[in-house]
Amino acid sequence: MKLERRDLDGATLVTCLDDRLDAVIAVQFKDTFRDLCHDLPARCILDMSRVQFMDSSGLGAVVAVYKMLGQDSTFDLVGLTPPVDRVMRLTRMDSVFAIYPDLDAALAQPTRQAS
Repeated sequence: MKLERRDLDGATLVTCLDDRLDAVIAVQFKDTFRDLCHDLPARCILDMSRVQFMDSSGLGAVVAVYKMLGQDSTFDLVGLTPPVDRVMRLTRMDSVFAIYPDLDAALAQPTRQAS
């Protein structure tokens, strides 16, 4: 799993560079995220605009990262493709995560307190 980190003013953007987040790479996603983002600010934004497929293991990996960040952090998702957005809505994860169409929309919103 290839991830790219970019520090912004008051937030960190992590971009998934692969087109799949599934059982084959879910563990690698969590490990890479942890190694890349051990010193995150209070807000992390995950850009999933390149992810075209996500299964339940991939969803579990995203939830695991959210839990790893802790209660004092905000974890937002941006750029969901239609297949990934469908998974989020069917599993009602859209009520757990703040989901924005793109980075600009996420940054325009005040930081949402983690639930």
